[in-house]
Amino acid sequence: MKIVGADVIVCCPGRNFVTLKITTDEGVTGLGDATLNGRELSVASYLKDHVCPVLIGRDPQRIEDTWQYLYRGAYWRRGPVTMSAIGAVDMALWDIKGKLAGLPVYQLLGGASREGVMAYSHATGRDIPETLEAFAEHREKGFRAIRVQCGVPGMKSVYGVSKKKGAAYEPATKGWPEEQSWSTEKYLDYVPRLFEAVREKFGFDIHLLHDAHHRLSPIEAARLGKSVEDYRLFWLEDLTPAENQEAFRLIRRHTVTPIAVGEVLNTIWDCKNLIEEQLIDYIRMTVTHAGGITHLKRVFDFASLYQVRSGSHGPSDLSPVCLGAALHLDLAIPNFGVQEYMGYHEQTMEVFRCAWRYEDGFMHPGEKPGLGVEIDEALAAKYPYEPAFLPVARLEDGTMWNW
Repeated sequence: MKIVGADVIVCCPGRNFVTLKITTDEGVTGLGDATLNGRELSVASYLKDHVCPVLIGRDPQRIEDTWQYLYRGAYWRRGPVTMSAIGAVDMALWDIKGKLAGLPVYQLLGGASREGVMAYSHATGRDIPETLEAFAEHREKGFRAIRVQCGVPGMKSVYGVSKKKGAAYEPATKGWPEEQSWSTEKYLDYVPRLFEAVREKFGFDIHLLHDAHHRLSPIEAARLGKSVEDYRLFWLEDLTPAENQEAFRLIRRHTVTPIAVGEVLNTIWDCKNLIEEQLIDYIRMTVTHAGGITHLKRVFDFASLYQVRSGSHGPSDLSPVCLGAALHLDLAIPNFGVQEYMGYHEQTMEVFRCAWRYEDGFMHPGEKPGLGVEIDEALAAKYPYEPAFLPVARLEDGTMWNW
């Protein structure tokens, strides 16, 4: 069996996605997600110009060899563009292997380790009362874990908060990147009140999560973790930029609040010290940006040695193909923690047909052979790419900051 086609599909059914479709000489196809929010065309070009041509003629069943060929053989390793491209190829090859075997991918990974995958979603509001309303709505939908974000008085915009009540959160904007203002002092003084309000109204039965989105210094992160210990958070996410892995040692010294990190990490080397020294509790790398199922399973298996659990990033700017692949991994690995699930635009779910499902707080990848996700290419073509940028952040004095 040989690969005879590798096509890149760029479309915008509600938001931009990059999908790789690999075709074999026996007519079996596989899909992979290559979406990199705000830099989609960089990955599309990397695939079209450098990866797709060298896939033609290769054996699609040699997944590990192809992964090593694209990673080691390129010389220029790592990074989000390269690893997203490799991730798309890897997903597509697992999809093909599952279809050839007549089995869902999780069965090829050793079978199910659980009946379902606990998912968390996002409750946001422009103030605390509005966030509490959103929390109640998500609880009614059955979620047993909910991330909360809210506006902060004196700040025009805050990460994770949708612009309109009840609207889906979408950070990317058309035209030039939006410049947002940030005050760490105002945030640290206010956000613990949000957790207090949630626990007072809803109690401790639902897991509570929060994302600082790389905004804090290590000692500020330690202060936040210590100040919210009584509210028993499931995790605090991305407290400080993870380029400096040793920074998390300082945070660990000061708080027992669980720490999650990893959505902008791309390889096992980016999180090696964090895991090895047990400086985090959850690793949040994604199937797309971490080089596919093959590499992310390697990361999760390594993490399991140190009692670090998975918490895969699952925003709506990664396609339903990526979510499907993540759910197969989630179901199979022994050290699963939780899966992010934000939901998708109606147009997205018309373009992508999915076997995965959500019910009463849990998700399942389904029993369809392969990843269980297909794309309607004719419909996708009706939604052309629309340039959009993620925001940037500045401190109140104008200094550039981490968005």
